[in-house]
Amino acid sequence: IFLCGTDNNPHYSSSPHHWDQRMILLAFLVTFVACNPPPLPLDDIVIEKTFTPDRCDRMVKSGDFVRYHYIGMFPDGKKFDSSYDRSTTYNVFVGQKQLIAGMDKALVGMCVNERWMIKIPPQLAYGKDGHGDNIPADSILHFDVLMLDIWNTEDKVQIKTYHKPESCGRTVQVSDYIRYHYNGTLLDGTLFDSSHTRMRTYDTYVGIGWLIAGMDQGLLEMCVGEKRIITLPPFLGYGENGDGSDIPAQASLVFDVVLLDLHNPKDEITVEVQSLPDHCPRKSVVGDFMRYHYNGSLLDGTFFDSSYSRNRTYDTYIGKGYVIAGMDQGLLGVCIGEHRRIVIPPHLAYGEEGTGTKIPGSAVLVFVVHIIDFHNPSDTVEITSVKPENCSNNTKRGDFVKYHYNATLMDGTYIGSTCTYDVVLGAGQVVIGMEQGLIGMCVGEKRKLVIPPHLAYGERGVDGEVPGSAVLVFDVELVDLEEGLPEGYMFVWNSDVTPNLFSEMDKNKDAQVDATEFSDYIFQQVKEGKGRLAPGFDPQRIIENMYDNQDRNKDGRITEDEFKLKADEAAAHDEL
Repeated sequence: IFLCGTDNNPHYSSSPHHWDQRMILLAFLVTFVACNPPPLPLDDIVIEKTFTPDRCDRMVKSGDFVRYHYIGMFPDGKKFDSSYDRSTTYNVFVGQKQLIAGMDKALVGMCVNERWMIKIPPQLAYGKDGHGDNIPADSILHFDVLMLDIWNTEDKVQIKTYHKPESCGRTVQVSDYIRYHYNGTLLDGTLFDSSHTRMRTYDTYVGIGWLIAGMDQGLLEMCVGEKRIITLPPFLGYGENGDGSDIPAQASLVFDVVLLDLHNPKDEITVEVQSLPDHCPRKSVVGDFMRYHYNGSLLDGTFFDSSYSRNRTYDTYIGKGYVIAGMDQGLLGVCIGEHRRIVIPPHLAYGEEGTGTKIPGSAVLVFVVHIIDFHNPSDTVEITSVKPENCSNNTKRGDFVKYHYNATLMDGTYIGSTCTYDVVLGAGQVVIGMEQGLIGMCVGEKRKLVIPPHLAYGERGVDGEVPGSAVLVFDVELVDLEEGLPEGYMFVWNSDVTPNLFSEMDKNKDAQVDATEFSDYIFQQVKEGKGRLAPGFDPQRIIENMYDNQDRNKDGRITEDEFKLKADEAAAHDEL
């Protein structure tokens, strides 16, 4: 314990008695009043590390340029200078005699974000001359230093990739146009900008001077989905002037980047065939109408649309400008049932503006498509036939036929089937394509009919059964055939007509034929094989129609003057 002024204190005596008393007092002394000794001289700098960061990627070396904050004090704590008061860091080269010798020496070995208390003796500071009015001669100086930035004129762009996708088919090259997100910080971690906070990517050309030089270099060779840290020295960033706001002069910059999109203005679409059907008799051409399913995403995998989610195909003409140009190209030359991946650059998609909602401007689009069917408006019914050995009696318009069928869409989706279906050909009882496909068949013949929608159920389809604009496939077998009547006839005689036809009908001989007499007579002729009604229709309805045609004045009775045979009538009447 250093004690001050006891020998000269007049309150103390030098006698032995008083000396014993002083010893007793010292033995029981609890509180000391200490004096302030003069500062001990320093032979060299003294460093007290007040904060050390967990990571130290780089330490100051002689020749480095540094940016730091400091508070300059005398040993008694009196401040003589501070960079904080000027709201700007102190920027200087280390080891090039731009600093006092002690500071030049002390800063070597510091890390970014490290804080030191540096004590410098006068001989390594301002010595016997001091410095102006602020620093007296022979002053020991204390500096509280916080290191913020370190770089060297030999530095280059530093790249650290911390995530790379498994698949990387293409990397960024000079003149590519890219979309990326970033966080921009200073070397000490201070955030100065972020595309994430704006919720919009930064979109730019690379390598042609649209970016600061370091970013032009640091973004090259990136893959879509890759994440990297790009560190730039200031001479490859914003240099001696900074950006005038958030980036100070001579600041190293750190960009945490994720690449989302990449294309070149010279790009065309890219098509990857993922699967092909075993049989492909036809490929799509310009002017075809196509039904397909798709999933649409951005190049980084961000989903933006799907026909599957709507449970409905996308239906359109191709090659005619009904869809974006890249899709018009990508859907040409496909097979029904094919799966393909189509990558479309923005200049063949939605361009610089995007769609304003889910598709951003300048976005590359990826469509994974499944072709369900396609046809051309000029298509006719496609018939594939397997005939029996004996095939002499062939179907024609007016014939009554019975057939089995299985019906599917072009992709094999089941629509329906029946044991037996009965129709009169040419009577409009089935779709036009089916009528055409059944003409010329013989009993026992099997046919495969591919019917385009304009000869089937058209754009509307059948609710819940047949989609709109769907091509239909029928597997048909003819099981029975009854020859129909000549076109325009509902009843024909199998033999010569009796000259007394009216009187034979007029059973009660009242010179007129009522509906019952007419109906009974026709049914009797059919029963005896003397006449035939058109097959496939309700006989009673046929006879009622025949009677109505004969009843010229619509009084419910037929007179002999009204009664005429078909041969005597104009072609518009379906009569006897």
